[in-house]
Amino acid sequence: MKLNELHDNNGARKSATRLGRGIGSGKGKTAARGVKGQKSRSGASIRPGFEGGQRPLYLRLPMRGFTNKFRKEYTIINVGTLQKLVDLGRVDSAKPVTMETLQTAGFTKKAAKNGLKILGTGELKAKLTIQAAVASRSALDKVSKAGGKVELPASK
Repeated sequence: MKLNELHDNNGARKSATRLGRGIGSGKGKTAARGVKGQKSRSGASIRPGFEGGQRPLYLRLPMRGFTNKFRKEYTIINVGTLQKLVDLGRVDSAKPVTMETLQTAGFTKKAAKNGLKILGTGELKAKLTIQAAVASRSALDKVSKAGGKVELPASK
């Protein structure tokens, strides 16, 4: 066998249908595009939702809701969850609890954009120093009652 003798198997490659080559070909006249109009022209593309010039449905329906561009996203943790992490040995009560220590403990995979938020659900027995962006009043009370403290950033 030589390189010049190589060829595809029969039926492996199909020749392209030649459009617009007379009515007798079966693909003549409109060349399988239907009839006249925008869609029969070459390069024509009509965007999704276009209704032929009439007011589209998405503009006829009323708008609902809004996006709050000032919203802050926090990673939320309850004091009861912190106590469970201490009991399991995943958080060291001697070291300060930060977003990074919670990530290494496996509580969360990604850091929130605006930091950590402490909420007061559950009971806390361990004496913890917590560095957070925001904390609820009940969480502050429970942490101070257990002998710990919450370090919040200085308010503006």
